[in-house]
Amino acid sequence: MSVSEIASLFTGVALFLFGMSLMGDGLKRVSGNKLEPFLFRLTGTPIRGMLLGAGVTAVIQSSSATSVMVVGFVNSKMMKVRQAIPVILGAILGTSITGWVVCLSYVSGAKGISSIFSTTTLTGIIAVTGIFFRMFSKNQQRRYVGDIMLGFAVLMVGMSSMSGSVSHLGEQPWFTDMLTSMTFPILGILVGLVFSAVLQSASAAVGIVQALSFTGVMTLGSSLPLLMGIAIGASVPVLLSALGASTDGKRTAVSYLVASFMGVMACASVFYIGDEMFHYSFLDMIVNPMSLALVNTILRFTILCVLAPFTDVLEAVASIFVKGKPSENKEAVRLEERFLAHPALAIEQTRLTICDMATKSEESILTALGLLSHYNESTFFQVCELENVGDHYEDALGSYLMRLTGQELTETQGRTASLFLHTLSDFERISDHARNIAQNYQEVHQKQIHFSEEATAELTVMTKAIKEILRLTTESFVKGDLKMAQRVEPLEEVIDELCDQMKLHHVERLQKGQCTISQGFVFNDLSTNFERVSAHCSNIAVAIIELESDSFDTHEYLGKIKEKENPDYQKYYDGYAKEFAFD
Repeated sequence: MSVSEIASLFTGVALFLFGMSLMGDGLKRVSGNKLEPFLFRLTGTPIRGMLLGAGVTAVIQSSSATSVMVVGFVNSKMMKVRQAIPVILGAILGTSITGWVVCLSYVSGAKGISSIFSTTTLTGIIAVTGIFFRMFSKNQQRRYVGDIMLGFAVLMVGMSSMSGSVSHLGEQPWFTDMLTSMTFPILGILVGLVFSAVLQSASAAVGIVQALSFTGVMTLGSSLPLLMGIAIGASVPVLLSALGASTDGKRTAVSYLVASFMGVMACASVFYIGDEMFHYSFLDMIVNPMSLALVNTILRFTILCVLAPFTDVLEAVASIFVKGKPSENKEAVRLEERFLAHPALAIEQTRLTICDMATKSEESILTALGLLSHYNESTFFQVCELENVGDHYEDALGSYLMRLTGQELTETQGRTASLFLHTLSDFERISDHARNIAQNYQEVHQKQIHFSEEATAELTVMTKAIKEILRLTTESFVKGDLKMAQRVEPLEEVIDELCDQMKLHHVERLQKGQCTISQGFVFNDLSTNFERVSAHCSNIAVAIIELESDSFDTHEYLGKIKEKENPDYQKYYDGYAKEFAFD
């Protein structure tokens, strides 16, 4: 090969890989990033898992991407290894669809009207349409369709460049000698394995083999071992992705290698033993891109059928290679780094984690409030531990969300990420105030402070109001309930007024000699903490409402409701003012 032909070959490979990536990303965006959650939620049975694995892989054009996604599911405890293996088997089959896409580059027309169906004409039409959608359409979905078309066109140009650069290899003796040596199965499988491992893509490796078939000298006997090796080599990217995974995550990745290796070895053993016995004449048949796509699909379908009944065996073998016990720390692995490339999954996992944080924050306040009636040190330390958990959540979620916002998000995903970022610190601060309240009650216990009957009654009313606003805030956030969120601000206003009354009543009791200065310090601290908890609840509720309305202007929203522009505000306010009133 000349230098220009080698350069053309590498250019074609680069364009082919880029086109395949661009087309796959466009297909995922057109689906609204729903493929990943869809894959997770509907893998209840092995057959369903296989079908979904094959389907998702056919769309995103990569068995490795699907398998890495599944490793993330297992690593974050969303899925068990036994559930993941059928999806991986389906992915092994689904990746063969790229070979059929490549076959379109084999379409050619001679003269006249038949030239309309040639590869060059087809690629040109698709490229022009794609660039028109990409540059001039304001509709985001059409722009994604444009990405798909452009990716397809680039893929076709890359395939054409590759096939053109190797078209003269059929006349080179060294090339035909090399292909003859590939008929020795073990050597061909090893070459295909290394080839696929280096390219980090089975689809790309098969595409290049299809390009080589344009030489007109490749036979089925020389290409079949290559396809078998490529099937095994596709596991390398998945194995690399699992280096930092949990025990179960590593077992899932290893199961891809085990499945592809065992499947290929089983098929190769039966096929070549049969060849020794019956001497298959069709192995000398010259192959083209279409016949290679067919053989690749048949091979992968056979692997699927052979291994489908033995998912338990695959799990057991993977467990032999990866020793150790599965991790039990669900919170530590839920914010899975592998999901950052799949924003829909990352958003869902973030939502689940911040909902846990919201629940823990509510629990910390409720636990702290329980110290008023019955103080004990174990409960106090439980509140302190919950506050530490809140800090941990804030650090982990904050870092994860900052990395997530650096990804390409849809408008809805961007709003959701903004909601999480706005509310994260409020939930953490609620836990801080829970610790402050617990310390106030600890001081009451240690100094043997006794509140007056009136002060105790006020604290009881305030406790009920705080529990209610926490319930409304947590449930509205977890369930995304806007109507419930709209009830928070009126109650927050009532709590502010109750806090003012508490401080005023305490001054009156001081003047009458019913309370002491030492009681007053603790009482005022409690009142301030209650007021701050309700303020953070208000911030969270406002964020839910405003972001759902495609804006985030807290002052505008609060101004409207306090100016009675919100008809429900006064109704809720009057109800809470009556329910939580000092006698």
